[in-house]
Amino acid sequence: MALFNPPHPGEILREDVIEALGLTVSDAAKRLGLTRVQLSRVLNERAGISPDLAVRLERAGISTARQWMALQSSYELWQAEQRSQPDVERLIAHS
Repeated sequence: MALFNPPHPGEILREDVIEALGLTVSDAAKRLGLTRVQLSRVLNERAGISPDLAVRLERAGISTARQWMALQSSYELWQAEQRSQPDVERLIAHS
């Protein structure tokens, strides 16, 4: 279990890419082939980075698709670990 709360990838995209490059959300969305609403949902942490968006970001020269998906996976896994989970039984018995 991760000991820290990984940032939402939308926060990274917003702060380290969109704002750092001086782009507007509308301009970035257009360049990525998205609507402003679609990109805003990610940037405002209401939606995650989809595999399609990860590929578009890579093609736009912003890191790799695998890196974006790793960030999304880390964020979602940490969130799941914080929620109450049902009791489960081992699938493989101890030897």
